[in-house]
Amino acid sequence: MWKSDVDIDSVVELRLKPNVYFGFGAINKMEDIAKDMKSKGIDKVLVVSGRRAYKSSGAWDVIEKAFKNHGIEYTNYAEVTPNPTADAVDSAVKQGKEFGAKAVMGIGGGSPIDAAKSAAILLANNGKTARDLYEFKFTPDKALPIIAINLTHGTGTETNRFAVVTIPETQYKPAIAYDCIYPSYSIDDPALMMNLSPEQTIYVSIDAVNHSVEAATTKVASPYSISTAKECIELVAKYLPVINKDPQNKEARYYLLYASILGGVSFDNGLLHFTHALEHPLSGVKPELSHGLGLAMILPAVVKHIYKAKAKTLASLFSSIVPDLKGTPDEAEYAAKKIEQWLQSVGITKKLADEGFSEADVDALVNLTFETPSLSGLLAIAPVEGTKEVVKAIFTESLHPYN
Repeated sequence: MWKSDVDIDSVVELRLKPNVYFGFGAINKMEDIAKDMKSKGIDKVLVVSGRRAYKSSGAWDVIEKAFKNHGIEYTNYAEVTPNPTADAVDSAVKQGKEFGAKAVMGIGGGSPIDAAKSAAILLANNGKTARDLYEFKFTPDKALPIIAINLTHGTGTETNRFAVVTIPETQYKPAIAYDCIYPSYSIDDPALMMNLSPEQTIYVSIDAVNHSVEAATTKVASPYSISTAKECIELVAKYLPVINKDPQNKEARYYLLYASILGGVSFDNGLLHFTHALEHPLSGVKPELSHGLGLAMILPAVVKHIYKAKAKTLASLFSSIVPDLKGTPDEAEYAAKKIEQWLQSVGITKKLADEGFSEADVDALVNLTFETPSLSGLLAIAPVEGTKEVVKAIFTESLHPYN
């Protein structure tokens, strides 16, 4: 069904990198990675992580052993929090510079890996700061080699060239995308994710769904971004309810992680639009807000407002969740309500009002969406015109449930 939405006369770019070690036991590939790093003269690494997960997941024991076996020294900046800040990145860079780091490893979900990518750029571009990078005061074309050890099945950052960091004083949460921050090595081992909390499991899985919905419906979407997106959503629809009932189900963890990889590849190719452009102001204002929850709360309204432009694609994407969609523009509201019902069924019952937002906040959120560096680029490739009126309507309709 979605193929009729593709413009076959449009030339698109298919991105097919980087390589990712995927599967139970993939963390043991650290021996090969460390050996290869040492052969390339990389003997000092800045490790960027949160405070606990890099150890509690079991990843660190294997990594540290591989480093020791191959004579690689490291320094660990272990202070990254969700929605990492420019200040945290600058602190990591300072530590890495003093150590003489020749590569940067990010261990964790999107926050540590994005901070690591940012640090890798700054360590290769002396004198620049995280604010310079995220305020687009320079365009980097080099970074230190990056090793991504992923600990969640949602962000996809280990597969692509994107990173996000918050500038606290402006509440800006811009995104960057540069070829120089494709990881040189990535590991996706579902064994490291078996103990994700139920809440984290849900939020990161819905992050992958949002990557897919957006990447399949931008103006630059391709058959590749659409087909990977469709598979991602089908896998999450099948396995998220399973993992909610049985958190130790290995098959479900495996395929939710594979879905996340597909979502990351999809948006590396098709890019993103409304849902991420509008969520970044939400978690820019409230850094404690989980990115995945923010996306989930506005997804139904985004689907409603873009449905007329991409009805066939969206009907195909959500066929495993709303099987009776026909792909006609008149079913936009029905699709939005059904998707919201599905989100509720997998454990996401909150809307913006439940997180402390009100109608009085909407205008400020709209302005922040248009003021934040990089977000205008996402709005520009949305399938319908990204006007302030549309953005305001999405925020307003996301305050409370449709159902």
